[in-house]
Amino acid sequence: MRAILGLLFFPLLLGAQQVPVKEHFLSNGMKVLLLERNDAPSISGGWVARVGSVNERPGITGIAHLFEHMMFKGTPKIGTKDYKADVKIINEQERVRDAMRVEERKMREMWRKGEITDLQDPDQKTDKWKKLNEEFKVLIEEHRKVIVKNEFDRIYTSNGGSRMNAYTSYDHTAYFIDVPSNKLELFMWMESGRLLDPVFREFYTERDVVFEERRMRTESTPLGKFFESFNSLFWESHPYSWPIIGWPSDIPAISKKQADEFYATYYMPQNLTLVLVGDFEGNAALAMAEKYFGRLKKGKGLVPDVVTLEQPQKAEKRFYAEAETNPNIDIYWHTPAFGHKDTYPLSVLAQVLSTRTGRLHKKLVLGEKMATDTWAWQGARKYAGEFNMGAEVTDGNTPEEVEQVIYSLVEEVKSKLVPAKELQKVKNNFAAAEYRRLSSNHPILMQIMRSEGLGNWREINEAGPKIQAVTAEDLQRVAKKYFAKENRAVAVYTRKPGTGGGDEDPIFAGLDAQAKAMARKVASTINADKDLAQLKKRLADLEAQMEKAGAKAPPVMKVIRAVLRKRIAQLEKK
Repeated sequence: MRAILGLLFFPLLLGAQQVPVKEHFLSNGMKVLLLERNDAPSISGGWVARVGSVNERPGITGIAHLFEHMMFKGTPKIGTKDYKADVKIINEQERVRDAMRVEERKMREMWRKGEITDLQDPDQKTDKWKKLNEEFKVLIEEHRKVIVKNEFDRIYTSNGGSRMNAYTSYDHTAYFIDVPSNKLELFMWMESGRLLDPVFREFYTERDVVFEERRMRTESTPLGKFFESFNSLFWESHPYSWPIIGWPSDIPAISKKQADEFYATYYMPQNLTLVLVGDFEGNAALAMAEKYFGRLKKGKGLVPDVVTLEQPQKAEKRFYAEAETNPNIDIYWHTPAFGHKDTYPLSVLAQVLSTRTGRLHKKLVLGEKMATDTWAWQGARKYAGEFNMGAEVTDGNTPEEVEQVIYSLVEEVKSKLVPAKELQKVKNNFAAAEYRRLSSNHPILMQIMRSEGLGNWREINEAGPKIQAVTAEDLQRVAKKYFAKENRAVAVYTRKPGTGGGDEDPIFAGLDAQAKAMARKVASTINADKDLAQLKKRLADLEAQMEKAGAKAPPVMKVIRAVLRKRIAQLEKK
């Protein structure tokens, strides 16, 4: 009885728990969010630039993500042995690249006329471009003599910093690290320094790294290349239609001048938010923020707004592809943007349908045995949203057959109210997940930064009560409103003849659906991590666990070990 009462009252307890974030503004307009938590001598700190791929335009797609890489290249004091020589070489590189861009313009015209077939093929470049490229390679070697690689990271690591990383989304870019509480001033100096005087060293080398990252993550994966096409089909007019990493023709064409202009437009202090969570005194931290971040010059005017809206979809869209993967069905519906009142019942509905206790799994995996895996989620972005449902299909069934079963479950939600017990169980799961995410500094920091990047940091306090207030009638209403045939796009993936099936990555072969889902999630985190020391520690810990387990070590541990080794090897080559 106590356990039952605990489940019933747990959401109420969470709803009453408010994260006491204090909002301030510096003299230059930069926002500061402070959350004091003095239970451990550490601070999770970061800052959000309210700019993502949605703020780009054709021709410079991928530039927001490129900045995520460039912001680690240092300052006049960090990352160089000789700053004067550093700047001189960078200017010489720009002179050569300007001349190369003239040739690249000619080559694009040659491509349009059919005189060359591949703009990225070195053999099809003009003779002048090849000569200039050799000159540029010499400058790269000269530059390497004065550059201090990864000095930004080493300064933090030698002072107890950990988890230094960054990410780029459609709507924002975030940078973060954990530091001991007595290193707060170091954090302020380091982070404000790379905003005050950024030096975009190795710009073109890093641009090539991003291009290779795109090739590995998108073009070399069975479904990645198709998802880009499907995404552009789904988003008809909105800037969400291009990938965060950028189009392959745009990345190699981005110039340092364009990067400088993008930085001046979107990295002004009025478009940035500093976030601190942990062991510090609020007034002292705010004064320190003014001392360091207050040095940033206030930008002129407002950041350009995103004005292009998604056109209302007029008919169902369908996308068919043969891939080197197991057959699956992937269905997307257009839904509202972050903060809209309907996003909360849609999020609850996604949980009713997904997870191993959800309706999709029970019906398609356990019941009909038509699928090995199912999913459903609601994604509210800053300017628009999407709701996704899908399944990986078992042999002997077709994606279209599974698609019809999914629609039958959707119609069930439209015609019958979700039982109170089922709804409360989902709400309890939300409450438990929120409670866990508030357990330590770093996950709280990530939540605040994500909500701030989407438009409202207060969501960390407001979302829980709104989720708990969702009714069965709300679920029925949003299902009827958004899950219409003319509002959806459907991707049907069948196995490419002669491939014999497989997973999105062969490394996951042999895992069951649950282990595969977990491994994919862990692999995604590992591949986004740039902290080499932390990854090595993680690998050592995992190998110690595997040694203890011996032959009983689950297959998923071997997969994660392989992913860790591969990621470490990639970072060591840089």
